[in-house]
Amino acid sequence: MSLKPPKKSDMGKSWMKGRQDRVKRIQPEYHLIVTEGTKTEPAYFEAIKNEINRRHPQKIQLQIEGAGLNTVSLFEKAKALVAISPNVYKHVWIVYDTDDFPAEHINEVQNLCEINSNEETEYHALWSNQCIELWFLLHFCYFQSDVSRNEYFPKLSQLMCAQGLDAYRKNREDMYQVLFPYMETAIANAKRLAAKNEGKTPAESAPGTEVYRLVEKLKPYLLEE
Repeated sequence: MSLKPPKKSDMGKSWMKGRQDRVKRIQPEYHLIVTEGTKTEPAYFEAIKNEINRRHPQKIQLQIEGAGLNTVSLFEKAKALVAISPNVYKHVWIVYDTDDFPAEHINEVQNLCEINSNEETEYHALWSNQCIELWFLLHFCYFQSDVSRNEYFPKLSQLMCAQGLDAYRKNREDMYQVLFPYMETAIANAKRLAAKNEGKTPAESAPGTEVYRLVEKLKPYLLEE
């Protein structure tokens, strides 16, 4: 049975309180994920979104935006999306690679997230130094060598093939499904890197990735039926 919206004339009446509480309880928690990339990262997070929406549509809702922007411009895009959205986002996740961008730009995103967070909306800087493929690679092993982004691709392919999986290729749409069985390993390895990088800025944390924070936040919704 559907729950009709209350009449304005009834708001504030004592018998409405219970109904208002019920309406409030069924509001999902809204998350906005804004990514630097327009293919690899959105495909990975869209798969997570589809899985969560299938399991828990009343508890949590994700919106994915592949912005095609980087660092500070990416944050400004996310902030603009928050401003025009009819939903109140509890969490806004800014997903970006450090690549070879200026260190001050890489670090400024984290500063902007801290400055703009409040009780209503919390911003998170999910950087990967140097690229998202580090997060993928950590599903298979702990890796602490500071290498260029191009060196991640053959290393990731080698590890995937050793598990009987197809070699890695950029913009794969099934990476979440492929990596899901190794999620706990990736989170543990990323935390180990984070501990090693404690006290360093994002630009100095090579290698390192904060993507695990979002995946760990969403993990209960991915494991529960």
